Amino acid sequence: LAQARVAHAGNLVRPTVARRPVRAAHSPGPAMATKPVKSLEAEEQRLHRIRITLTSRNVKSLEKVCADLIAGAKEKELHVAGPVRLPTRHLRLCIRKSPNGEGTNTFDRWEMRIHKRLIDLHSPSDVVKQITSISIEPGVEVEVTIADV
Repeated sequence: LAQARVAHAGNLVRPTVARRPVRAAHSPGPAMATKPVKSLEAEEQRLHRIRITLTSRNVKSLEKVCADLIAGAKEKELHVAGPVRLPTRHLRLCIRKSPNGEGTNTFDRWEMRIHKRLIDLHSPSDVVKQITSISIEPGVEVEVTIADV
C-alpha cells in the first residue's frame, strides 16, 4: 500500500545510494605499488616539540643553565618558550633534638627546596643535540622530552 502511494505521487523520488567501483580481487591498487621509503635525513629535519625540564636545589646554577640553553637556542633562531618557573617543592623534616626522649621537647626543622624550570623548543632533533651539549652546572638535572609536531 505504501509503495502504491509513492508510485502515484509522481513528485517523490527514491534516494539513490552512491556505489563504489568494484576492483578485481587480485590486482593491487595504485596506492600499494609506490610506497614512500622513510629516510633518516627526512626524520632528522622534521620539526619536533622538545621540552627540557631542569631541576636543582641551587637557584643560581639553575638560572645560569636556563640562560645558557636559551641563548644557544636563540643563536640558532629557534622558537623558544620559557623558562617557566614551576612551584618550588619544600621537603620538610621535623626531628627531635634529644637522643633519648628526655628533657624539653625541642625539634630541628630541616628543609630542602627543589626548584624546577621548563623550556619548550620547536626544532629538529639534531639541533637540540648541539644546544644541550653546553656545560651543565653540578647539581642540575636535565630531562629532555621529544614529541612530533
